[in-house]
Amino acid sequence: MFTLDQLRCFVAVAENLHFGRAAEELAMTQPPLSRQIQKLEKSVGAQLILRTHRRVELTAAGSAFLDQARLILTSVTRAGESAVQASQGLRGRLSLGYTAAAGLTTLGPLLTLLKEHMPGVAIDLHQMVTSRQLEALEDGRINAGLGRLSMPSEGFRTDSIHTEGLVLAAPDGHELLAGRHLHREDVAGHPLIMHSAEGARYFYDLVVRNFKIDHADVSHSLSQITTMVSLVAAGHGIALVPESATKLNFPGVMYRQFDDLRKDIVELQLITLAERATPTAIRLRQLMDSLPPDWAR
Repeated sequence: MFTLDQLRCFVAVAENLHFGRAAEELAMTQPPLSRQIQKLEKSVGAQLILRTHRRVELTAAGSAFLDQARLILTSVTRAGESAVQASQGLRGRLSLGYTAAAGLTTLGPLLTLLKEHMPGVAIDLHQMVTSRQLEALEDGRINAGLGRLSMPSEGFRTDSIHTEGLVLAAPDGHELLAGRHLHREDVAGHPLIMHSAEGARYFYDLVVRNFKIDHADVSHSLSQITTMVSLVAAGHGIALVPESATKLNFPGVMYRQFDDLRKDIVELQLITLAERATPTAIRLRQLMDSLPPDWAR
């Protein structure tokens, strides 16, 4: 079987039709170049190059072999380039988990960025709450997640990629919407549709840290923002939701910001494995690190 070096020698001679120029191009002398051509012809079983004192020309077999030799060398080059790109996270697959709320804010702009900066990477999307994302990261079903963790979790790395406010969602005409100002203490005593302590731990902890919640006021506990807002629309209570929920446009639901609450209190994180992140996940981290704070707005 012939070697890649023999193919390169043959192509150089075939393109130059001159052993001296071909040897110079390959940074070698003519005798070893001639031996490589002879070995190649022996492997192929046909004379490929006709050499006289006056000229060098391809035989019919050599002309036919030249096209295939070029294809092989091009394929080898491309294979090497593909391997390098895969090791750099520029080629391959990225399985991305995301929460429903992330789908309302960053997912669309992020996919646009990935198409621009990582065009060789195929994207698989999986909607799941953050706790499910951690499980999927551990067993390799996803490579990265868009979610929210209240505290660092061993084995995972979190990078903040987007912030927004926490707002009141109330039925149209609710008394909390009437005044010019709204403060956190104002929600006390009103039926509250609350985040689940298990399925939506981040928002549960966020609300408990910033509001005095009487659990006797909690009418329902849920993990999905969309369902919470739908219950607000149906008149089952008020809810404290990320500002991105305003994009849901549920009829009969109005939103108000709190005067005494930071406008960047809700954080969305890129979650990856700390030690075993795939090249595409690492490339995604690097891309996020290079963006300005308001990239998703």
